[in-house]
Amino acid sequence: MSLALARKYRPSTFDDLIGQESVSQTLVQALESSRLSHAYLFSGLRGSGKTSTARIFARALLCEQGESAHPCGKCPSCIAANEGRHIDIIEMDAASNRGIDDIKEIIEHTKYKPGMARYKIFIIDEVHMLTPQAFNALLKTLEEPPAFVKFILATTDPLKLPATILSRSQHFRFKKISHKLVLQHLEHILNKEGIEYEHSALEVIARSGAGSLRDSLTLLDQAIVYSKNFVDSVTVTRMLGIIEVSLLENLVKNILARNESEILAFVKDSAEYETEMIINELILHLKERLLSQDPLIQPMILDRFFRILSDAKSLLALNADGEFILLLTLLKMVEALQIKEIDSMIKTLEKELNGSLLASPTMISSPNISKTNQTIVLSMEEIGIEATPQHKHEVKSSTQNETQTKHIEITNQNEPNSQPDPLDHRKQKQTFDLLIKKIYDRDYELGECFEKNIHFVKFENSTLTWETEAQEEDKKILTPHFGMIRMFIRDLFGIETKIVPIAINPSQKTTENAIETTGKEQEEKECAPESGSMIEEYEMRSSCIMPESGDEEAAKEKEPSNILEEPMIVGVLNLFDPQKVRVKKKS
Repeated sequence: MSLALARKYRPSTFDDLIGQESVSQTLVQALESSRLSHAYLFSGLRGSGKTSTARIFARALLCEQGESAHPCGKCPSCIAANEGRHIDIIEMDAASNRGIDDIKEIIEHTKYKPGMARYKIFIIDEVHMLTPQAFNALLKTLEEPPAFVKFILATTDPLKLPATILSRSQHFRFKKISHKLVLQHLEHILNKEGIEYEHSALEVIARSGAGSLRDSLTLLDQAIVYSKNFVDSVTVTRMLGIIEVSLLENLVKNILARNESEILAFVKDSAEYETEMIINELILHLKERLLSQDPLIQPMILDRFFRILSDAKSLLALNADGEFILLLTLLKMVEALQIKEIDSMIKTLEKELNGSLLASPTMISSPNISKTNQTIVLSMEEIGIEATPQHKHEVKSSTQNETQTKHIEITNQNEPNSQPDPLDHRKQKQTFDLLIKKIYDRDYELGECFEKNIHFVKFENSTLTWETEAQEEDKKILTPHFGMIRMFIRDLFGIETKIVPIAINPSQKTTENAIETTGKEQEEKECAPESGSMIEEYEMRSSCIMPESGDEEAAKEKEPSNILEEPMIVGVLNLFDPQKVRVKKKS
């Protein structure tokens, strides 16, 4: 009867152990110097050689020629141990014998001397499966057993063992067997068995074994039968249900080339495979390319790819559609290739901040842009705040009794303030066209109504003048959205921008000379409720000038002492982080 390769080629001496040189060397030296402990603990990955080492060590202890790292193999003790029938080697599986009664039976055996050898050896496999009561019963015997008793404990999870057990035994940690050693061992076995193979097929088997020599030999056994004594990569990948390496290479090539049509074809062709397996194999493939220092893929790109693949595995845990997740993941990997160099980003931002590009003030809040020193003036009349001498912050008031415009000035004093040059008329008109485009993007119907009824005149001294021919139906569309329009205006023209609408007869528009007024007249025009413009109507309803507005938040009087607690002021302070805040009236 043929044996499985894992049993047929089980190591019988310390020299046969694969990848555990530190463990075998320590035990050999302990045997040769007669410095033996009463209890040993072997922990490590499954298939790393724990139980085999325990049996080799037991045979070395019981050889009639004496304690030696190289037992004779001819004496009755060695022969009985090799055949697995030695009466003084007692093996117990703690997974199926985990109760206190099983441990009491072992303790009872320790009272009697060995039958034919110098030691009585207890090998307890998967010892972490014992119950807490069983561990407690074992403690005293494990700490002070009779001189002729040796304990060898084996486990795959040493963290589950009580600290009292760990402290009473010598702990040997078995390493994960390297891919190279597993591959060499597989080649050695196939050569001895006289079976032909492809090296790439053994690579796949060794990788699937994940550091466990027993698992790799089990897969090799299966591959020999499935491939009819010729182990090739195509047969092995088909047997394991994993994707071929060549397909992954083509996939990565198409991702780097941003060939979305080929990527979509790959997703359709790979529908027979499990998505999680494809992602795992793709991670391993990228790892190999990183170790080989592939110049086509930068480490930054690999880092992005790995994050995307990790996110895909978390989505698969939610039982989402695998094919959709795979396609989404691959397309995200294509998007991850769009890297902009830091130097070019800095140069672009410098141009924008210097005024070379038309940039909105909202860009200043980007985390990639350092804060600039600016002075922001916010009209207090828009939020319904009246400054008083009792304000707890610094307040400067003019002595004039006329109507005054109150504002908050927030200054970052790291550098002197600099005022931008005024835009010429052409650039002003381009900025106004950009305003229309932004309104279109937000609401097409609103943008169409705005473009039809509002016409740019000029922009000077932070005042935007336009002509409006909006009638009743158009006002119903424009008025509810004026807050949003004003926000866009301040984004494009500046936060101090005032709006001066000129109502015109649709059949005859006034000229620019006819609408020039003094600053006082403009101020009166903004406050005049009988102007008939939808702008004035909105401003009046949303200000403290009209307390009859009822529930309008802006219409309510606010305490000057709470000025810095206003949401808009808090937002400005958080955005610019000024070192000094000064509140003053503007004459």
